[in-house]
Amino acid sequence: MIKIDSYEYYYNPEDGKYYIRRKNNGPHPLKKLKDKLNKSKDKKDRKDKTSKGNRSGNAANKVNKSRDKADTTNKTNKSRDRAHTTNETNKSQDRANTVNEMNQFHDRAGTANETNKSQDRANTVSEVNQFHDKADTVNETNKLDEKMSKVDITDHSLYRMSIKNNHSHPIKVSIVMPTYNKYHQTSLSLYGLSKQTFSHAEYEVILVDDASSDNTSDILKEVDVPFKFKYIQMKQNKGRSSVRNIGINHAEGDLLIFLDGEMLAPPAFIENHYKHHIHESNLVVTGAMHYEGVYTFIMPDYNEDQMAHLKQLVNNDAEYRRLYENYEQTRQHSNSPFPLVTKEDIDTNRFQRLSFPNRYFLNSGLKHFGERLEGFTLPYIAFLSGNVSVRKANLKKSGLFDETFVGYGAEDWELGYRLYKNGVQFVLDPSTVAYHQEHGISKRKVKEQWGNHYRFVKKHPNIDVLILSLEWKELPFMHLHQTLVEYNQLEERFPDEYNELKHAFRTMLFRIIEYLNNGQPVTKLYDLPEGSEERIKIHQQFETLRPHGFDYLASSFEQIYYL
Repeated sequence: MIKIDSYEYYYNPEDGKYYIRRKNNGPHPLKKLKDKLNKSKDKKDRKDKTSKGNRSGNAANKVNKSRDKADTTNKTNKSRDRAHTTNETNKSQDRANTVNEMNQFHDRAGTANETNKSQDRANTVSEVNQFHDKADTVNETNKLDEKMSKVDITDHSLYRMSIKNNHSHPIKVSIVMPTYNKYHQTSLSLYGLSKQTFSHAEYEVILVDDASSDNTSDILKEVDVPFKFKYIQMKQNKGRSSVRNIGINHAEGDLLIFLDGEMLAPPAFIENHYKHHIHESNLVVTGAMHYEGVYTFIMPDYNEDQMAHLKQLVNNDAEYRRLYENYEQTRQHSNSPFPLVTKEDIDTNRFQRLSFPNRYFLNSGLKHFGERLEGFTLPYIAFLSGNVSVRKANLKKSGLFDETFVGYGAEDWELGYRLYKNGVQFVLDPSTVAYHQEHGISKRKVKEQWGNHYRFVKKHPNIDVLILSLEWKELPFMHLHQTLVEYNQLEERFPDEYNELKHAFRTMLFRIIEYLNNGQPVTKLYDLPEGSEERIKIHQQFETLRPHGFDYLASSFEQIYYL
């Protein structure tokens, strides 16, 4: 047990704190003060005695000394009185201070004990709270890191690539999306892809921006996506084939899905593509034949037909009708896209009220051949890069997109044709459909389309490519297919006959595209002088086509020969 009498409590002015220390074993402070006063008195007495023994014969000095002695005596007495008073006061104060200090010591000791206990409890609580706070901070930080992970940047001479959510988990599916000046639609497309049922860690989206001049570059900092996101910004416009090939070269997945930047994918989109490729390695899967369009924005460059179509669709929903009416009141004051569909509309599928089917390919004959296009002679036309999947290994075998194809059209069919020649099986699946967000139709597209088609037929001047020229005559694909079937039968049954007619037919098919590309009138595709031997032979051979059962071939030949 601690003896309180053995300790004293003191204040340290340097740090402003109180401390406890063991008392000094020397004399008590009051005894020290008494001894000091006694020594002062003895010294004074000795001085007085010395002063008396040194008297001189000078009377004045005696008087002065006597006066000085009296004054000194008075001062001494006053000093002694003051000392006595001070001594008594100090004694009283010392006693009071001693009692007070002892009481304060006990109080402070108790307070210190309580304070220490309280502090211990407070420290314990504080430490627990700090632990939880730190844990919460770590959790929040981890969530923030997951949500807003750093962006890795690679600068190439042709482009700059930024990677968001860059992780090392194996990627199974890579979605390659080219885009050009479609900021608003692309933002919604990325939102749709963030809602996929497929594991977010197992797919990536590679958005290749072909040097857009709108706000597309803002997408990287605006989007909050759960998948690995690669944004490739071209330093100059290179065209669809080039940017897709760049996307392919940066793809980590074994399966590639080509998806246009304005395509809005339903939640099971990736999963429905992927399931086909699990057990088969030699497939092309497309949802483009089951085309669905949707008006997510009112674009300032819509043509009259698009505006009339949209005006009909908004009647399917009161809110969309209200938005459209607001647009009509304000459209003259703005040249910006007017939003109709929100992210919430995508979550609830409400946007489908502004959608519409366009089954051009199916209604033109493909629906007769089933999901796998069994027996169809032109399956490669199912390779439509707006929505199609294929294994990377098949692309490496057949080659990537031909980069001499610049602008719109035929670059996907040309690649599809090479895949077809390498034995790839084509599959149509309506569950892989995506919604094309409608936009204005550029007048340049028509010329670009014929230009690329011309490259296609020059590169592959085969009958199963040339036959596509008949589409210009608006003949359905079933008719094209039957014409090709009969042409092949003619070659097989009469390998050394009908040579003039076969040559004339192939030449006219080529010239249709050539003339369209050059802006020439499509007429007199095989103009021969009257009475020439070749002309006579062609007429004779044509007259025997139908009797031999080549009705579709005869019909197709007739429609272009007499132009």
